[in-house]
Amino acid sequence: MREIFAQFTRRRTLAALGGVSTLALLPAAARAASDAPPTSGPIAGLDPDAALDRIAYRMLAHEPGRATGAGVDTGEYAAWRSTFGTPSEAGRQAYAASLKEMVAEVRAFPKDGLTSDQQIGFEVVETAFSRAVEGMAMPYGDVAVGSWRNAPYVVIQNVGGYIDMPRFFSSTQPLAAADDVGPYLDRLIEVPAILDGERERITAARAMGVVPPAFLIDKAIAQMEASIAGANEAYAGPLEASELSEAKTAAAQAARIAKRGIVPALERQLAELKTQRASAKDSAGVWAQPMGEEYYAWALGASTTTNLKPDEIHRQGLAELDELHGKMDPILKKIGYSKGSVGERMRALADDPRYQFAEGDPGRKEIFAFIEERLQWIKSQMPRAFTQVVNPRMEVVRLPLSEEPGAPGAYGGAGSKDGSIPGRFWINLRTTDLHRRYDLADLTFHEAIPGHVWEGEFSNRLPLIRSILAFNAFSEGWALYAEQLADELGAYRGFEVGRLGFLQSLAFRACRLVVDTGLHSKQWTREQGRAFFVERNGSKVEEVASEVDRYCSWPGQACGYKIGHSQILRQRERAKAELGGKYDMREFNTALVLGGNAPLSVMANTVSRYIAGAKG
Repeated sequence: MREIFAQFTRRRTLAALGGVSTLALLPAAARAASDAPPTSGPIAGLDPDAALDRIAYRMLAHEPGRATGAGVDTGEYAAWRSTFGTPSEAGRQAYAASLKEMVAEVRAFPKDGLTSDQQIGFEVVETAFSRAVEGMAMPYGDVAVGSWRNAPYVVIQNVGGYIDMPRFFSSTQPLAAADDVGPYLDRLIEVPAILDGERERITAARAMGVVPPAFLIDKAIAQMEASIAGANEAYAGPLEASELSEAKTAAAQAARIAKRGIVPALERQLAELKTQRASAKDSAGVWAQPMGEEYYAWALGASTTTNLKPDEIHRQGLAELDELHGKMDPILKKIGYSKGSVGERMRALADDPRYQFAEGDPGRKEIFAFIEERLQWIKSQMPRAFTQVVNPRMEVVRLPLSEEPGAPGAYGGAGSKDGSIPGRFWINLRTTDLHRRYDLADLTFHEAIPGHVWEGEFSNRLPLIRSILAFNAFSEGWALYAEQLADELGAYRGFEVGRLGFLQSLAFRACRLVVDTGLHSKQWTREQGRAFFVERNGSKVEEVASEVDRYCSWPGQACGYKIGHSQILRQRERAKAELGGKYDMREFNTALVLGGNAPLSVMANTVSRYIAGAKG
């Protein structure tokens, strides 16, 4: 059903585009319709490992782009490389129905005799799919299945195909061999239908009264105008830059697809955003939307994998912030900052020219050099923290210019499961003022090693379903724990101001608990959220401006970080208390990362197994 729809979309789009040659496209389109492997069979009667693999491929049948990112769209699944699947509400409903079926099958699957790893696999699937089904039952929004980004607004300043597609074609869609050119163009032809499907969904949401905050729409409008202006470079550019002669030839086709198909679809989205802007208000939180309280309760649960209430999370954030500021105060005094609150003194520190990078391109070069030096140092320390080490293939990359205005300071993640796509540490360099010498090392440890890229390398070695399902509280909790490991390994020995950056990072995540719940549950304004960061934590104004807007469009996501980190620390203290002299940090860390990305309750079971094994 999905592939027939995809083929129809190609034909319709090709007809509309007129001058685009279909010669390179037809074989892939035909394969997509006729040779796609069966992915709909039930798991009953399969052995546990085969059942979990079947579930993985049934899931990826709805997200072929994700299969490409994982590097598993090969062999009998190679046709997936030529399609994104069914767009819009039709695809969403089909996906939800499949998830419901798989949850029922997982619950009915015999659990006797499962290994601990298999047990975790089924627990992870049930948790991820159940949460997604709940989210898809909401009448609006973008739901990530076993991933980190849930959003009530399908197109906004940091959500939507106008952002995701250029990044996908530049960094994920393969262009290594001549045979990759046809699938590249196949998928490119589907982009207008995907964008129109998004437009239909946000138009339907507007009819229900779901209109994003005006300040987010303003950002999205500006970014979409930039995307329209840069469409040729975004979609034809990777082909033009390729060493393949076939790709260079196909670049002209891609340019026509962009001009005649993608740009008009973006213009239709832009017109809808402008219509929404006319009725938009400045209420920052999802509480102002229909079913806003219910949506936020679901989003918090999806992000933290807990049942914590907004008030509980709000109080935890305030308590942890006070505790962390208590650790920062004596360091600030020691380096000469003794007057005012911790937040006031950290703002003064941010203005200290000794810790600033140069402006413009010279400063950007300084930042890349700084990151590289810290990466080399932390790589050399990993045998002190783990009994098993990896050497991730990774690169440090500047965010696309069109994405930088609405993006956070950085983000990172592992590469593909087959190693063909490297792990990446994306750094926002719209201005060098986003970063300081005392906080950039900590950011590097969080996004790269031993944070997201490092953890993802281990997850990629797990069975497929475990590699593709991720949980925000574990992912981000681990990355914060990675920051702490770097500190414990001596990253700031002789550079105490750097430890201030680490502690401020943790305090920043405690602030997130307060601000996210403040915005979405306590009806805070955007300005209140920004002021809390700046005044209480001394955060940089430039940094928190986009941060708070991000919370407005991703309710609950910001809470996963500190909730996950605090839970990991509780589990570590439990292991120390129960094992006494038998506790070994390297073994604990290795057990945790080998246990894989999982809900926090499942992570606790991993620690219990480590404790039992260490006791002998």
